[in-house]
Amino acid sequence: MTCPIGLTLDVFWKSLFEKKSGVCLCSDIPDLPVGYGSPVADFTGKIECFGEMEESLKKTVRKSLKLMSREIQMGVASAQKALFDAGIFPGAVSPERVGTSIGSDLIITATEEIFDAVKACRNDQGRFDFHTWGTLGLPKMNPLWQLKYLPNMPAGHIAIINDFRGPSNSFTLREASIGAAVGESVHIIQRGRADVMLVGATGSRLHPVKMIHAVQTEQIARENIAPELVSRPFDASRLGMILGEGAGAVVLESEDHAQKRGAKIYAEVLGGTYVANIDSDFNAHRRSALIHAMNALFRKTETSPGQIGHVNAHGLSTYSCDIAEAGAIHDVFPKRNIPVTAAKSYFGNLGAGSGAVELIAGVLALQKGKLFPILNNTMGDPDCPIHPVRDFNVPAGDSFVKLAVSPQGQASAILVRRV
Repeated sequence: MTCPIGLTLDVFWKSLFEKKSGVCLCSDIPDLPVGYGSPVADFTGKIECFGEMEESLKKTVRKSLKLMSREIQMGVASAQKALFDAGIFPGAVSPERVGTSIGSDLIITATEEIFDAVKACRNDQGRFDFHTWGTLGLPKMNPLWQLKYLPNMPAGHIAIINDFRGPSNSFTLREASIGAAVGESVHIIQRGRADVMLVGATGSRLHPVKMIHAVQTEQIARENIAPELVSRPFDASRLGMILGEGAGAVVLESEDHAQKRGAKIYAEVLGGTYVANIDSDFNAHRRSALIHAMNALFRKTETSPGQIGHVNAHGLSTYSCDIAEAGAIHDVFPKRNIPVTAAKSYFGNLGAGSGAVELIAGVLALQKGKLFPILNNTMGDPDCPIHPVRDFNVPAGDSFVKLAVSPQGQASAILVRRV
């Protein structure tokens, strides 16, 4: 992963179990009403951030960096580290049998990218003149500008760099993207169209335009308290979400294929589902969307709620979303005090990247056999009838469901089991 609390699995897991928060003050953007953020401070976009690679791959990545926005760089870096960890090197697997499935947010152009072009189109009154864009503005744009911001480019770069010629999918379902990417990839492997799928998601909520949109439409934490205390999913005193950035990636393959090549197997993915529930007035119904996603997942995987060890929640830390998610969990697991954890308490909302990073956190918890607690969850909320993990003494069980939901009512669920 490429995450505010770690660029490697070891650092990431250590941060979780030392209760290390990645949230900090947003002093660099004093003019915006966002007091906190969760950047990946150690990610510079240079080749050393992409993990161990053969020299031929490093050369290809270096050439491609100028055509990658920061979000795409984080996604590619996570993918390359996942491939190295899985032992998928050039020539190890037939390129026709390896595909990619990557989720992302809408990737918005960096403001400095268009500054000169917009400035050239200002009229005598200082207003932007659309009529002069083609003659005065566009010539000042980098001819390859758009390639840096297309949401299908993370999957494209990963496939080109590694010469993967199998199925290639791109999803822009915001925070719910990872469930779609995983679910489709499982079907692709089951249908025999690929042996290996590189699956991941990358995102950022730290772009100035995205921040403005978030402030206008969502509950953002603004209180003047210590940054590490701000994100508190499902807590009665929750203050709103934290905006962050990050990416994660995993390698999926059939059990038979993994065993034949001697791969290190972390866990078994039984399936993934994704649904949407929004009415004609554009009101998102997140509770029912999450319920439908979980029920569809159990039908697809022929499992039942009683077989699940814990829930890896979306845990946005906003008033309305936490109530909707907690209600959905309570409805699906009505007779169980199933443990619920939420990694966003450590790093906030990374956009589409959140689900991938949180999926990895859940897999590591299965391996370690114990759950990480929800940071800052100390006050029970009667509107959130769940059982939040608050200490290190809660076992992870043999499986978990990873939930994700977007403000537009897109929801996804993934079922993962210990091997």
